Amino acid sequence: MTLQPLNVSDLRRDLLASFVVFLVAIPLSLGIAVASGAPVAAGLIAAIVGGLVAGLIGGAPLQVSGPAAGLTVIVAQLIQTYGWRATCTITLLGGLLQLALGASRVARTALAVSPAVVHGMLAGVGVVLVLAQVHVVLGGSPQQSALANLRELPGQVLRPHTHPALLGALTVLVLVGWSRLPRRGRLGAALRLVPGPLPAIAVATLTAWSLGWQARRVDLPDTLLDGWGPPVLPHGSLHGIVGAVVSVGLVAAVESLLCSVAVDRRRPPGVPRADLDRELLGQGAGNAVSGFLGGLPIAGVIVRSTANLEAGARTRASTVLHGVWVLVLALSCGPVIEQVPLAALAALLVVLGVRLMDTARVRDLRHHREAPAYFATLAGVVVLGLGEGVLLGIGIMAVLALRRLTRLSVRAERLVPAPDDPPAPPRWHVVVEGTFTFLGVPKVSRLLQDVPAGAAVDLDLNVDFMDHAAFDAIHEWRLAHERQGGRVDIDEVHETWYERAVTGEMSQPRKPPPPSRWWAPWANRRRRHEVELDAPEVSPSALLLAGVREYHGRTARLVRPIMAELAMEQKPEHLFITCVDSRVVPNIITASGPGDLFINRNVGNLVPRHGSRTHDDSVAATVEYATNVLDIRTITVCGHSNCGAMAALLAGGTEVEHLHGLTRWLKHGNHSLARFLAAEPTGEPPLTRLCKINVMQQLDNLLTYPWLRERVEGGEIELVGLYLDLKSAEVQILDRPAGTFVPVPAGDGHKDAGSLA
Repeated sequence: MTLQPLNVSDLRRDLLASFVVFLVAIPLSLGIAVASGAPVAAGLIAAIVGGLVAGLIGGAPLQVSGPAAGLTVIVAQLIQTYGWRATCTITLLGGLLQLALGASRVARTALAVSPAVVHGMLAGVGVVLVLAQVHVVLGGSPQQSALANLRELPGQVLRPHTHPALLGALTVLVLVGWSRLPRRGRLGAALRLVPGPLPAIAVATLTAWSLGWQARRVDLPDTLLDGWGPPVLPHGSLHGIVGAVVSVGLVAAVESLLCSVAVDRRRPPGVPRADLDRELLGQGAGNAVSGFLGGLPIAGVIVRSTANLEAGARTRASTVLHGVWVLVLALSCGPVIEQVPLAALAALLVVLGVRLMDTARVRDLRHHREAPAYFATLAGVVVLGLGEGVLLGIGIMAVLALRRLTRLSVRAERLVPAPDDPPAPPRWHVVVEGTFTFLGVPKVSRLLQDVPAGAAVDLDLNVDFMDHAAFDAIHEWRLAHERQGGRVDIDEVHETWYERAVTGEMSQPRKPPPPSRWWAPWANRRRRHEVELDAPEVSPSALLLAGVREYHGRTARLVRPIMAELAMEQKPEHLFITCVDSRVVPNIITASGPGDLFINRNVGNLVPRHGSRTHDDSVAATVEYATNVLDIRTITVCGHSNCGAMAALLAGGTEVEHLHGLTRWLKHGNHSLARFLAAEPTGEPPLTRLCKINVMQQLDNLLTYPWLRERVEGGEIELVGLYLDLKSAEVQILDRPAGTFVPVPAGDGHKDAGSLA
């Protein structure tokens, strides 16, 4: 095991972050222990072990482990069934199971559990947690099940205990108010360092102590390990015990791994990627030690991990140190902890439970039609129990997956010729999409029978699988149709199932050849059909509409989930300034998709200088919006070979002087021309040299804006220069210190661009 090297800056950040996480961990650990029906010290032991053991061994450096709200229901059921000491043994065995899974390097298979099931489980746990802890807030005691808590809740609401109820309401009020305090200025920066649970519990504790209110308090043993004994084997059926061990081990593992993935996506630069197998080993070791010492089960916790990230942690030292601070507090501040009212901790858990019921997840899942699994899991956890609810959700997802696997869409339309087209046989366009098995044969055959004999048919097979029955139906229909004078042109959009079946080459699916794909020009994509059909030349508007129809038929359904996510908000990564030249397609040369690039296109990829006499704010407005509103941190200027704007500059503007608007615009390129004239020849053609120099000049023009220069020099914004050679279709990147364009190096793009800037 290798530890990440520390430097003074990282150590300072980690030390501060460890205090922030420690402040979050204390109230949550106490509250989860109380909600589980375990000794309060068990929550502190789990927090200490989560920091020291899982923090040192785990593979996600910035993830914080400890007692998790998602395991509360399982632990409470185990304590009621087997008792506390036997539950510790189950936790130990669950940790050993995680160690075995980590050693087997199967951690990523846990991610096969659908997020719909995981989020439904967390929402169900949130409901159970709220129903149980509301009773504690009102001065009562929770019942043995969520339904029992729901039945008893009206009576508890009508007969509340005044002091606990007021303390609970005060805790919630402070939590909500703290999240809405101003966050600007020095005071705001100081407030950000203090997590909301700490002042909420502190205010409730001081209120109860100063006013002498009657409310149950936390009861700590004299020492953390007071009453410790060796592990006790649970008494019961072997089937039930094994199920309990598997439940603790797998639920904690899945929650930890999903948390690792979420944290990994937000890790700052320089922090290594999470090793999920090693993380599972760390979680297993932590649970084994926690169970042996009498602590709760541990898992990666998103609340504490997020606090760790936002506090600026850079290494695993912050996670380990937070465990040290919990240990110090538990050994030295027991009397202070014993003043905390249980109603305040219960109110904290009520708020946490409400946050677990994240309605934003439901909106995301509806886009992917997985909401039924979410609600089935939620209802199952509340009504049946956590294990049964998760199994129900997995079953629903399996049914949905089978339904998708057998989903088939078939449509046909007759193509209407233009009025001036010569007489020709009727032409039909048939599209088959989805998974084509014997179940879809009747549907497809029924539609194909409606195609009249002698017609020319374009049959698009956009299928991800085709069994023999489906192939046989299509092939026999094609032979019969062609015998009757018709013509069938089959185009397979993805894998060539039909072609391989015809040729008998069934070993491995082959992708169709690259020509005639979406990124090819219209002329290339239509050339084959026009030659085959001897079709007349079509108008540009007809080409445009044909392209839209092709997009609707082939591409729209594939990008619809992405576009639905982007419909209400855009979060581009880069501002890309390039030429209007039709041969430059930014999304192709950067392999990017919708929402990645914020693009500004103009003649010659020019950036007017700050305070230019020829006034134009279009580019400046784009840069301002990109950097100040969209928070884009990279600006790229991309030029290209054989640029018409640069050719006009070389010719002195005589060729375009009759185009008054273009002539005024090209004045913004005069600095590029002057730089070209002052530079030494390099052996490249003059136009090529000017096109490259123009990119360098436009990057310098960006720096004439004082506010932008300040942010560039401060390291907040990065400037990148690219050059596209049209003939070779290759892109070069500007090495600014050397003043030359070089091939794009292989490796980490952020590092490469930064080293060349």
